[in-house]
Amino acid sequence: MSPPRLVGMVLTDSAAQVGVEPFFMELIGGMEQALAPTGTSVLLLVVPDLAAELATYRRWAAERTVAAVVVVNLVHDDGRPAELATAGLPAVLAGRYAGPATFTSVITDDAGAMTAAVRLLHSLGHRIVGRVSGPAELVHTAERSTAMHEAARGLGVEVRIVEADYSADLGVFAARELLAAADPPTAVIFDNDVMAVAAEADLVRAGVRVPGQVSLLACDDSALCELAVPPLSAMSTDVHDHGVTIGVAVLDVLNGAPRREHFGPTIRILTRDSTGPAPQRI
Repeated sequence: MSPPRLVGMVLTDSAAQVGVEPFFMELIGGMEQALAPTGTSVLLLVVPDLAAELATYRRWAAERTVAAVVVVNLVHDDGRPAELATAGLPAVLAGRYAGPATFTSVITDDAGAMTAAVRLLHSLGHRIVGRVSGPAELVHTAERSTAMHEAARGLGVEVRIVEADYSADLGVFAARELLAAADPPTAVIFDNDVMAVAAEADLVRAGVRVPGQVSLLACDDSALCELAVPPLSAMSTDVHDHGVTIGVAVLDVLNGAPRREHFGPTIRILTRDSTGPAPQRI
């Protein structure tokens, strides 16, 4: 019996952070659903930095460890696709990529989701909206920021953004910074569930009423959002289904299909108890 084919995924993060981030575990579960019937599995590796990630790709190519690679968290001027092309490793890019290497990609509508979020908060009377973003170098962070500013301009909403790193600690710190202003936002959007849940817990402990004084909305929905007190509203995408789409794209690539763009599941907003009308200010 031939050994199973492996599809590699490398994350440059701390193992502890990956452990509390539901997104990647759900994503890999979806990929496995699509890949397993063909005898293909996901090989996940966590490394400290980009240099280690690139070295991993070179080693995998030389040793023929994996049949293909899935690249996540694309950044501006990302050099990883070109490195993979040079190494001759087939790849699927999870996100939008404008560089020269021609790889199949799976696209999500982060801009459309952010536009919908700003419109929802505007309809609730919020005129100053904060955001705790992910790292600015990530392509999807920039897509969200551009869409947020464009939507806000058209609605007369002021936007304030503080950059964080998806971790609970920096999510709390950034939310405190936003809300310490003399005229603070009446709503805050967080770029992931971990930051949103941690910030909400910190605010509730400090006696801030959610959503009476500030509404909160997370970009990634998960069980963490549902279990938060109060439950967090979230931009919901079926991450498992997104993983299935990536898995199908990988199989297409392995079967010799030409480059194409696949589109991930539609993102919708689930309103729970953390969002409400903007407070009246005297």
